[in-house]
Amino acid sequence: MGRRIVELLLGRGESVRFMARGKYPQVVALGAEGFQGDLRDPDAVRKAVDGVDVVYHVASLAGYWGHEETYRGINVDGTRNVLNAMRQCGVRRLIYTSTPSVVGYERDVINGQPGIPYPMRHKSPYPRTKAVAEQMVCDANGKDLATVSLRPHLIIGPGDNNLLPRVVERALAGTLVMVGDGTNKVDFTYVDNAAWAHLDAADALKDEKSPAAGRAYFISNNEPVLLWDWLNGLLGAVGCPPTRRRISYRTARALGGLMETAWTLLPLPGEPRVTQFLASALARSHWYDMGPAQRDFHYQVRVPLAEGTRHTAAWLRSHFKIESPVT
Repeated sequence: MGRRIVELLLGRGESVRFMARGKYPQVVALGAEGFQGDLRDPDAVRKAVDGVDVVYHVASLAGYWGHEETYRGINVDGTRNVLNAMRQCGVRRLIYTSTPSVVGYERDVINGQPGIPYPMRHKSPYPRTKAVAEQMVCDANGKDLATVSLRPHLIIGPGDNNLLPRVVERALAGTLVMVGDGTNKVDFTYVDNAAWAHLDAADALKDEKSPAAGRAYFISNNEPVLLWDWLNGLLGAVGCPPTRRRISYRTARALGGLMETAWTLLPLPGEPRVTQFLASALARSHWYDMGPAQRDFHYQVRVPLAEGTRHTAAWLRSHFKIESPVT
C-alpha cells in the first residue's frame, strides 16, 4: 500500500520522499526520493520528515505471532519517534495506518462503528501494540499537529507480501483448513481504495479542528462477502483447489491455545499454524460501516471488489508461476 500511495501522489504532481529499511530503486525510478532508515532510529526518522508537509505513516510489523518487544519496538516506539520528529520539524499533518484488529475479533462485528471500544485484553502482540500506537496518534491531535488514523481491512491486490500469499501457500500444500461453519462475513479492501483513502483523509485534514482530526476510521470496499466462499472462488481463479477440510471454531481456539503454550514454553521454531487470534479472525464475522469515512473526508470506493479480486488473482498466478486457473 505504501508504494501505491507514492504512485498516486506522484501521479497528481506532488513531490514525494519515502523512508524504508531497504532500498527500492523501482520506486525511486518513478520520481520519488528514497531515504533508507529504521523507525526505531529517532535521528533517521527526523531526517526523513524534515521539510515535508504531510506524513503517511504506513509502516508496521504485522502478523499473528512473535515477540512482544519486537512488535512494540516498531509499532509503538517507531510511532512515537514519528510523532516526536514531526513536532521537532514543524510538520502539521499525520495520516496513520492502523488496523481493525485493534478492536479485536472475539465477537462478531456487524457493520461496525468507529466507536467500538478496545478490548480489555488482546490475544496477539500485533493488535495490542497497534492499539497503543493508534491511541498515541489520536491523542497527539492538537493545535500544532493534526492527525487521523485509518483502519483498512484485509488489504488485497498486487504486491501483497503478507495476507493472501500465505493462504495460497497453504492451499497448494493441502494444509488450508476452513475454520468455523463458513457463514461468517467479512469485507476486504482493494489496495487502490486503501491508498486513496489516505490521500482523501490528508486532503480533508486542514487542521486539528477538521471533522476527521483525532479520530479513527474503518476502511473497506464496503461489499461484505462470505469469507470462505470468496476465498474458494479466489483459489479457483488462481489455479488452486478449493479447501474442503473444516474444523470447528471451538476446536481451532483450543488448538491455538495449546500451540501458543508450546511455542512459548519450549520454544519451537517458526510460528504456530493456528493461534486463538487467528482462529477468531477466520471464523468470526467482521465488517464495518463506511458512512463515517464517507461523511468526514469523502472516502469513496474507486475499484469494486469483483475487479479488485480479478487483479489480485492474476497477480497471485504470476507470483506463484501458475499458468492457468482451475476450470
